[in-house]
Amino acid sequence: MNTITSTNFNFPNQKSVYKGKVREVYNINNDLLVMIATDRLSAFDVVMPKGIPYKGQILNQIATKFMEQTKDLVPNWLLATPDPNVAIGHLCDPFKVEMVIRGYMSGHAAREYKAGKRILCGVPLPEGMKENDKFPEPIITPATKAEMGDHDEDISREDILKRGIVSEADYVILEDYTRKLFQRGSEIAASRGLILVDTKYEFGKTKDGKIVLIDEIHTPDSSRYFYADGYQDRQDNDESQKQLSKEFVRQWLISNGFQGLEGQTVPEMTDDYIETVSDRYIELYEKIMGEPFIKADVSQIQDRIKNNVERFLAERN
Repeated sequence: MNTITSTNFNFPNQKSVYKGKVREVYNINNDLLVMIATDRLSAFDVVMPKGIPYKGQILNQIATKFMEQTKDLVPNWLLATPDPNVAIGHLCDPFKVEMVIRGYMSGHAAREYKAGKRILCGVPLPEGMKENDKFPEPIITPATKAEMGDHDEDISREDILKRGIVSEADYVILEDYTRKLFQRGSEIAASRGLILVDTKYEFGKTKDGKIVLIDEIHTPDSSRYFYADGYQDRQDNDESQKQLSKEFVRQWLISNGFQGLEGQTVPEMTDDYIETVSDRYIELYEKIMGEPFIKADVSQIQDRIKNNVERFLAERN
């Protein structure tokens, strides 16, 4: 199956290219960004050796459709989606914090709580909670954006302001936007029988100083979902929650002796296993979006992307 695991395009007026773990971002004339969602799979901050068919299309379409569904609440960077794997939008100066918001005691928060911490990113945590319990109110636990290869780090609102990472006036807007997006995302998830457990948002400033949502929103790579049906019974019986995220990949890696630690080798992903991962991502898409996933033609995926982007850029000029 054809996948796109790296690109090497040279678009008209291209100034630079940035390659992240999953996305490759092309700067066009210091005005537009062309963001290509590849089929790369990252877990434990390590990119797996093989691509997952349709993963890039799935992530791109979830993120761009959620941006359409939230733009009445929060402005975003997006201008167009000329290709199933591509989003094009305004060049923005990104804030160096990720706005993480948690409705439930899960993942990183649960691990910190189990270790005895009762303050996370400056936010007090109630006593007597257990893993996957709902917080009385969603909490915002920001993280500093890591440089390449480093892990993101927890940081409090107070430290963000004290260190001048974000001004207080801007941070108030980031918090407001984060809560509004999480509320809307939770409502959409509930309508599909899901619980939006936690997620992260990234923001930037346009050239005229407007704060906008950038990157991705409510995808299984940036968010954790539970199935609502049976949630409370599972909590009452101390059972694991049914998750809708890429946690299943992490669990497979752990069971095969890999957690991204020094000296560990990524286990071989057979073609059959990769096909099951692709099927799971399609299932994620259909459950989160409430619509069938339509596979794009991947026979000439590099040419398809190149032609669609160049056509958009030519028409814009």
